[in-house]
Amino acid sequence: MDQFKGQARLPKFAIPKRYDIRLKPDLTACTFAGSVAIDLDIVENTNFIVLNAADLSINSASVSYSSSSKVLQPLKVDLVEADEILVLEFAETLPIGIGVLDIVFDGVLNDKMKGFYRSTYEINGEKKNMAVTQFEPADARRCFPCWDEPACKATFKITLEVPAELVALSNMPIIEEKVNGDLKTVSYQETPIMSTYLVAIVVGLFDYVEDHTSDGVKVRVYCQVGKTKQGNFALHVAVKTLELFKGYFAVPYALPKLDMIAIPDFAAGAMENYGLVTYRETALLYDDQHSAAANKQRVATVVAHELAHQWFGNLVTMEWWTHLWLNEGFATWVSYLATDSLFPDWKIWTQFLDECTEGLKLDGLAESHPIEVDINHASEIDEIFDAISYRKGASVIRMLQSYLGAESFQRSLASYIKKHAYSNAKTEDLWAALEEGSGEPVNKLMNSWTRQQGYPVVSVKLKDQKLEFEQSQFLSSGAPGDGQWIVPITLCCCSYDARKSFLLQTKSETKDVKELLGSCQVGSGSSWIKVNVEQTGFYRVKYDEELRARLGCAIEKKNLTETDRFGILDDSFALCMARQQSLTSLLTLMGAYREELEYIVLSNLINISSKVGRIAADATPDLKDDINQFFINLLQFSAEKLGWDPKQGESHLDAMIRGEVLTALAYFRHDLTLDEASRRFHAFLEDRNTPLLPPDIRKAAYVAVMQRVSTSNRSDYDSLLQVYRETDLSQEKTRILGSIASCPDPNIILEALNFLLTSEVFFFFLNNY
Repeated sequence: MDQFKGQARLPKFAIPKRYDIRLKPDLTACTFAGSVAIDLDIVENTNFIVLNAADLSINSASVSYSSSSKVLQPLKVDLVEADEILVLEFAETLPIGIGVLDIVFDGVLNDKMKGFYRSTYEINGEKKNMAVTQFEPADARRCFPCWDEPACKATFKITLEVPAELVALSNMPIIEEKVNGDLKTVSYQETPIMSTYLVAIVVGLFDYVEDHTSDGVKVRVYCQVGKTKQGNFALHVAVKTLELFKGYFAVPYALPKLDMIAIPDFAAGAMENYGLVTYRETALLYDDQHSAAANKQRVATVVAHELAHQWFGNLVTMEWWTHLWLNEGFATWVSYLATDSLFPDWKIWTQFLDECTEGLKLDGLAESHPIEVDINHASEIDEIFDAISYRKGASVIRMLQSYLGAESFQRSLASYIKKHAYSNAKTEDLWAALEEGSGEPVNKLMNSWTRQQGYPVVSVKLKDQKLEFEQSQFLSSGAPGDGQWIVPITLCCCSYDARKSFLLQTKSETKDVKELLGSCQVGSGSSWIKVNVEQTGFYRVKYDEELRARLGCAIEKKNLTETDRFGILDDSFALCMARQQSLTSLLTLMGAYREELEYIVLSNLINISSKVGRIAADATPDLKDDINQFFINLLQFSAEKLGWDPKQGESHLDAMIRGEVLTALAYFRHDLTLDEASRRFHAFLEDRNTPLLPPDIRKAAYVAVMQRVSTSNRSDYDSLLQVYRETDLSQEKTRILGSIASCPDPNIILEALNFLLTSEVFFFFLNNY
């Protein structure tokens, strides 16, 4: 048996075709009993069967064949916990052909939020257990023995025996339910061919709201009893998104129903189980009265992300975890596509820049990793569920779509989905489909982005009517790197009508301005050149001093789009932090944004101000007040324009940015903001429904009142804790937990940090941050 230990992949002696799984969870003892009958195709001569199992007690195992009455019992049964494999050794060679592997087992409903685990909820003040599965990436093996690899697709027939009063959900609709005393047996339709990590089961007490798509798919949102109204928005988004993706992928949703369910204790933001998507409460539930606009937007994008997986991940699945980014990067990108279609006034594509920035931030570290990482053991998989797979992956897809064109990209993608439906694919399969559909060298272009870590900074200099482009690897430490990329360069001069593009395939290249940009008068003092137009490329741009100054003037004159204003500021900040540009030049540039009102730019200006403020205060404490005042002045115009109160007919984005601006002013200890926040907070304590403190500005008020809390004046801190204890809305609890350490008194900060570690808070904090 030693020959199977430590292997990256299971041996291919036997191929699973169908699972018949029976489970009986005991929600009081927090255990479960189970059995599985696996239809196997034995394809090689072997006297071993090797599959995955972990944290299970194996009671019996056998192999039988329909062509014979003979039942083969294993000579040895060895559960290798270190490698999470179950090795069955038989005395004789197993006959080649279709057989059935029967295994009876027991397990524990663990408290690790993976495998088959227990979660808790309250009904009328009484705590109860529910049973939940979370199998991605490799934890189906903790629920039933299986070939727990994405390429080992099979069908699944599931039967549950559960308390009669509870709701029992799985991937497929119920076909039969038999009640026998206190228990009921629930049988489900057999699933289509799918991977083990997408199997799902939830058992508990829930309410739901329901709707149907135009082609008859039943959609439900399940939640704790009494919270159904909070599921209506996600339900609307789900129905519309299923219909949208049916058209975009040119393939209908494959299952007859879609359930989405809010789980109180849930490690991930959400999980795309086929037909039964599980979520944290904060990612699925939205309360019209107490949720902020940002919460609404998060629900929309998370739902769209998980439903994208029903095609890109569930219908077509990565062959191995090396290609995880295919699932997550694509679902992240297409979630913005769906959200933009449903809510165009949100201008969600401008906010995609946050995804790109987070990817750039992580990938600028020397300790980063390529998008595609060789996974040698299941224990390594969790390490790549990060901003590289999700955010850099999404960003390079956006870059490629921009380069190929939206229509060509969509047409090729639909062809890829159709070709690999109910099967598995690698990154190269996607590139092949896009290359065939576009006629462009996609494989060559994209390999430079997926197979090496990092990204370039493109330096641009204007000299004698020539533009000099030079690429080098960007590292946030400022150290030199040796990477080289094929970079899709886009640029415009003085107008977005004068837009040009080319591929920078070498370390450096010089372009004649007139040949490249035609009639653009780049030599004039008011002219400007913007590289990486609309920030579609996953790289940073470093301008020479003259070009940077001209861009500053263009920003003040509002000649640039909000995405380009964002990109210039973000690149400048990153270059400053990497010591490639002075702090003075960054602050000078920031001064050009004094009249900024667009959400994504102003939000980034606030983030950068906060970071620079903290760094400057640590380096030169005597300048802290002066630095704070500089940033207060920078935000004063937008704060006065937005005000404290929502305006009739204002945009979703104005509602979102108001709270961020006021929160920033509170952090910078702007006295007028602190005074007004205190007034509104105390009105809120008197009346939780007061219009003076709507959800979008509550965090600002909470941060502001904490700025004046001290050991001798702690009443507002105690009041805030009381609000935390009285609310049952996860989003409100999250706002408070994110505010209570915003205090200059170290004794209060220590008390707040200790509060976070109490049982009252710890598990909520773990599941919602």
